[in-house]
Amino acid sequence: MKLAIVGAGMIVKDFLSMIVEIPEIKLQAIIGTDMDIDVMNQLKEKYSIKSVYTDLEQSLANEDVDTVYVAVPNHLHYSFAKRALQAGKNVICEKPFTLNLRELEELRSIALENNLVLLEAITNQYLSNYKGIQDSLKKLGTIKVIECNYSQYSSRYNAFKEGTILPAFNPKFGGGALMDLNIYNIHFVVGLLGMPKKVNYFANIAHEVDTSGVLVMDYESIKVVSIGAKDSTADIHSTIQGEDGSIVIDGPTNVIDKYTVHLNKQQAVQEDHKVNGHRMFEEFKTFNKVIAEHDMTFVEAKLNHSLKVMQVVDLARKSAGLS
Repeated sequence: MKLAIVGAGMIVKDFLSMIVEIPEIKLQAIIGTDMDIDVMNQLKEKYSIKSVYTDLEQSLANEDVDTVYVAVPNHLHYSFAKRALQAGKNVICEKPFTLNLRELEELRSIALENNLVLLEAITNQYLSNYKGIQDSLKKLGTIKVIECNYSQYSSRYNAFKEGTILPAFNPKFGGGALMDLNIYNIHFVVGLLGMPKKVNYFANIAHEVDTSGVLVMDYESIKVVSIGAKDSTADIHSTIQGEDGSIVIDGPTNVIDKYTVHLNKQQAVQEDHKVNGHRMFEEFKTFNKVIAEHDMTFVEAKLNHSLKVMQVVDLARKSAGLS
């Protein structure tokens, strides 16, 4: 993979701290605004990135780039991904893929019509511990209830209460608890169970954005309660309950550091199958392989998963009266 990175924020710095462990990924460029130039030059020197750009079109004309990693604020994902695809580049886009289902469907059409790789960077779908949970579900017998809670008091919430609306709480920028935190829980559940029959979102709303909320996904015989909060905090955990036992995940669903299998009348067993301490390692290792092999069957399968997630998001927002 010959990679150009769009963005210079926290997620990019976190990504760069890991990507040195995957030398097959060549860092060809980093792209940002004029305000980012000093930071980008520092990152260029630290991580041996070949070029720095403040002009997206100029960077997309670089023939040494075959893939673009879109790591900008949520509301820019669609437009940047679209421009990269139209320039003939493969695209890896940070979560949430887009702000709504319609945008994602358009990106999917452009990618598949042009035989290009388009993937969502959503860590939990690629973690070995998540695959271990998928394999362990059958041990639980008939699944009855799933509960996920990702609640984390935002460092920007105090400013929000005082009337300063930063992107994390700006509905026009795709802010709010559903798109920032609960999106991981949605991916986690949809990856296990597929598309729910019914979706309802009960949100605490201020200034037209959800600061916290309870998402209910109904699979008829399985009930899912998914909590995401940026205005309060609690123990971050998830539990899958079946007739023959349960699986407990301590910590957020974007990391899944480990999990514990509790089977009825048996001693609990803690499982940990991770291959790297950084949550983004396994997904980018996979992305590199998919692009190298041009595995479009894999791409279509993952896009279908992301479409289901975005459909859940659309239904959740509609039920809560959020636009």
